[in-house]
Amino acid sequence: VCGPTMSPAGPAWPRVRVLRTQWTLTVALLASWRLWAMEDIRQCTWEVALTEYNKIGENLGSDRFLVQELVDTVGDVFHMLVDSTIDPDEKYLGFPYFLKINYSCKGEPSENLVRRGHLTGLKPLVLVTFQSPVNFYRWKIEQLQIQMEAAPFRNKESCEVELVCAMSWYTPMPIKNGSVVMKVHVHSNGLGPFIQEKKFHVNINGFLKREKNTIQFTVGEELMDIKPKYFVNASSRPLWFTVNQSPVLILGGIPNEKHILMTDNNFKDFSLVELSIDSCWVGSHYCPHSGFTATIFDTIATESTLFIRQNQLVYYFTGTYTILHESNRGSSNWVRVLASECIKRLCPVHFHSNGSEYVIALTTGKNEGFVHLGTITDGRVSFKMFPRHWSVCEQIGVTNELKIHYRIPEFIPEARGMEFLMILGTESYTDTEMVPKGMFYNPYNNLLFIWGNFLLQSADLENFIYLADFPKEQSISYLVRSFSGDMAIVTETEEIWYLLEGSYQLYKLFPSKGWDVSLSLQMMQKSSLYATTKTMVTLFYDDGKLNQLVYLTDDQRVGRLVKWPVPVEKVLMYMQDNRYHLQRQGSHLMLSFTDLCPFKEMDLRNLPKPQRFTRQERYRARPPQILEASGFHSENSLAVYQGLVYYLLWLHSKYDKPYADPVHDPTWRWWKNKKHDEDYYFYLASNWRSVGGVHIDMESYEKIYDLEPDSQLPERIYLDKGMIYNFTVFMKALGNDLYLPLAPVTYTQRSPVSVGVVLADPNCIEATVKPKVLINRNSVLFTITLKEKEFCYDQGISGHHLLKTSMSVKVLGSSGNCFQYTHHGPRMQGTLMLPVLIGCPPGKRLAFDITYTLKYNHQENKHYFDCMNADPEMPCFLYRDIFYPFFLIQDLVTGDSGSFQGSFVLKVVGGGPTLKSIRDYSKEEIYRYNSPQDKTESLIWTTDSKVTTKDMAFHVMSHRSSGIQWLCLKNSPCYDIIPESIFSPEFFFKVLVSNRGVDNSTYCNYQLTFLLHIHGLPLSASRAAFIVMVSASIFLGLVMLYVIFCLIWPLMVKAGNVLRFKINNILASESYYSYGSSSRSYTTPSQGSGPSPAAAQAKAEPKQIWKEDWLI
Repeated sequence: VCGPTMSPAGPAWPRVRVLRTQWTLTVALLASWRLWAMEDIRQCTWEVALTEYNKIGENLGSDRFLVQELVDTVGDVFHMLVDSTIDPDEKYLGFPYFLKINYSCKGEPSENLVRRGHLTGLKPLVLVTFQSPVNFYRWKIEQLQIQMEAAPFRNKESCEVELVCAMSWYTPMPIKNGSVVMKVHVHSNGLGPFIQEKKFHVNINGFLKREKNTIQFTVGEELMDIKPKYFVNASSRPLWFTVNQSPVLILGGIPNEKHILMTDNNFKDFSLVELSIDSCWVGSHYCPHSGFTATIFDTIATESTLFIRQNQLVYYFTGTYTILHESNRGSSNWVRVLASECIKRLCPVHFHSNGSEYVIALTTGKNEGFVHLGTITDGRVSFKMFPRHWSVCEQIGVTNELKIHYRIPEFIPEARGMEFLMILGTESYTDTEMVPKGMFYNPYNNLLFIWGNFLLQSADLENFIYLADFPKEQSISYLVRSFSGDMAIVTETEEIWYLLEGSYQLYKLFPSKGWDVSLSLQMMQKSSLYATTKTMVTLFYDDGKLNQLVYLTDDQRVGRLVKWPVPVEKVLMYMQDNRYHLQRQGSHLMLSFTDLCPFKEMDLRNLPKPQRFTRQERYRARPPQILEASGFHSENSLAVYQGLVYYLLWLHSKYDKPYADPVHDPTWRWWKNKKHDEDYYFYLASNWRSVGGVHIDMESYEKIYDLEPDSQLPERIYLDKGMIYNFTVFMKALGNDLYLPLAPVTYTQRSPVSVGVVLADPNCIEATVKPKVLINRNSVLFTITLKEKEFCYDQGISGHHLLKTSMSVKVLGSSGNCFQYTHHGPRMQGTLMLPVLIGCPPGKRLAFDITYTLKYNHQENKHYFDCMNADPEMPCFLYRDIFYPFFLIQDLVTGDSGSFQGSFVLKVVGGGPTLKSIRDYSKEEIYRYNSPQDKTESLIWTTDSKVTTKDMAFHVMSHRSSGIQWLCLKNSPCYDIIPESIFSPEFFFKVLVSNRGVDNSTYCNYQLTFLLHIHGLPLSASRAAFIVMVSASIFLGLVMLYVIFCLIWPLMVKAGNVLRFKINNILASESYYSYGSSSRSYTTPSQGSGPSPAAAQAKAEPKQIWKEDWLI
């Protein structure tokens, strides 16, 4: 059998064909017969591509994730849904991308398979996990997931009528503020063919920009030609990044080129980019350099910023992540830092802390011995030098400010025939000097490794163990750790070693017999990852699995760069010394192999429900039901789908409000007004009368509180004060190793397997192991209980400043010998590691129980008066009533909600007569307004409770307290509030409630700030007297005016009548004389001179009118 080899540092190894003996492959094939039985299942895999919203139904490649803003493309569709379960007036937005899902199997075209799967009921289920952000001061810490069911959609390409057109499944690709790293898990609904689940990353790339319909890199220019000289004959290099937080990874080390490899999906695909930096070199007497090269030596990726080192120069580039920083803080060019320093090495800090990320720059030249610590917060980079005044090299051993933890021996110890050696100072040493090159620390199990041409391990920074399996002739280049219990070592000759943390046995993976057998089997199976020559570029862990980035060269000298999963378990299996012997069965001999594993089967049982410990919040969303016989969705129904997913996540983000809802569920407000009409909408859908051709089922959008445990330990657990986590390990022994002694009275049960538990911090956690032997099943049950000791940590905000620790479970003799065979391949057994985070778990909060507070206040005060302008979201309370506040402890993960039974401190920290005038008070004001020790007559409130804090500064209250009485003394801000209307004055108090320092039942520092609306505030005595005087004066004035009016009114009426009489008399007289003159001028002489009857009547009328007017 001929096998390829792997290229070390230096010239590529030539292709060597080594003849393997017949028994080697026979043993390998017999040892892996179970794996081949698993492979009888048809190998089918999911194919997932990221596609923009306007490209749905097109057969194009995967898009790059650079758009971070929500799109308003679904509003018009929702406005049509006037008679449906949702409110069309609400604001619905869409996501910029969808996930296009297909699957393929070996030997069959994908289109036929997808159609067959759809017709047999297959539906992909997509689980998206949002990674929590680094800066927990800006964003809420939470473990959020959403599970979606993919919707079938016909492709837009034309097809023949008699054939079913090509199709794919689509699901929205949601985004969330504060999260740029998303893990996607695709699996089937259990119908149709068996398809292996698939896990991958979909990360936002903030180092891309769109110009003229093309996507370009902001850090440099993308190169399409990947030349062999970039990787062949070059040493591998470490891949450095902030664990679980870096959306974009970069890798340098390309000889004499300022090129880097960039990827936003952990090297599933990647780009070669030439950086836009000036390749300058500044040499001086304080910064010696023997030569200049354009090579990018050190590269580090953080959540939003990239760091590189070229020669002694350090640069950084901040990506454009508006979803993180809420503003465009992206760099336009590479920024050079530490310009006056000579940097010989950039080192990563693998975990973020205190809301920031960190990098370390080591200096040489004039400032050698100083360390520059770089801090990255929200894309802003700053460096500080430590120590501040003197070099470590000058002061070590001289000053007491530096503590020497351990002195590394000068020479390598003599440890022949031993796996490890405890360094005590009394052992003998070889002539080989110890040459240390680096350190590596795991904060979960507190293991520190010091490495060079040796490997030292310590769990307490004081006692070190020398691992003797590593040859002193080799020198370690770098370490790679999974932070989940195992690590890999790369030497300067490109050897790969493997170590299970906590054990002392090192395994040489490459070159090895097991490695060669694995590659030979790859060649026989015609694997696509097989090549005649492999050159390792880097080694890294992805989702707990060891992977290589390798440059493959085939027989035609054609090269390609691929991500290759390292078959650690298979290599270890093939490396085992397969002892065998012949056993006679009947008339023939049987070949029997000795199993090196101490047990036959190992399972985990009785695992608790995970959400209480993992703090994983999960929502479920299904596509809307479509009213079409074909069952295929349209663009409108997909738009409705992503709008509903958006609104579900929007409700989740807005649920964390101070006033608790009557129902503890974020989706309650969505359906509360239409839940009673659910049957009506179902009737419309059943008769195909739903508006828009879609039916939105209320039960399809919900939060899940009852997840069932998997068959393995969770990725991590959170423990609050005194919490207990327990589970059972079931192991079946080999053969009949369990037995009972002959004496039945004094019999003892003996277990053939031994289980040990290793605690990283025994001062904080404790564990017990209780075995139970099952004789009839030849098995053993080990019940393992992990308990937090209740005095390890201080109170903190939910999800903040958690203490990292871990528990490891090890079966004696299982390291490298025990494997479980699954359809994913072999999996190592016998060693379990459970990371533990101690403190206040995320997802817990304190809420104001307004429902019970109103009920109890009404009951105690015998009445309740709300404001004239009532606000259902913020009810009012009357000033003169005793105020009884009640609070809830709500678990957003499990859905539990109960009355807060602990003690708390209540403070008024702000306020104002209106919502717009609310201001925050200073510390001195808070003390004066809330402290029972105040002597300045500034108290806002008081209580009959006599319990105070230790310094007697504030009252300590509980749910049994006697209530709050409002005072508003003369120097308080609520004293003498001027009413703005005829109603009594009002005031808005900003109230802070905290249990820090007064409640010992939890590690959680529950802090709640809410507004309290109080009405009916009294006026001050002076202002009240003034108002009374003014009111009385106005009243008396009105009375006097009334009296005066009543007395003078008759005289005024009489005077008016007289005046009117005189005016009428004058008018009548003028009319008489005018009429008499005109009559005399027209009278004839024969008529005589006596007055006529008409004239006599006119002359008598004024007297009659005067008499009538006067009698009015």
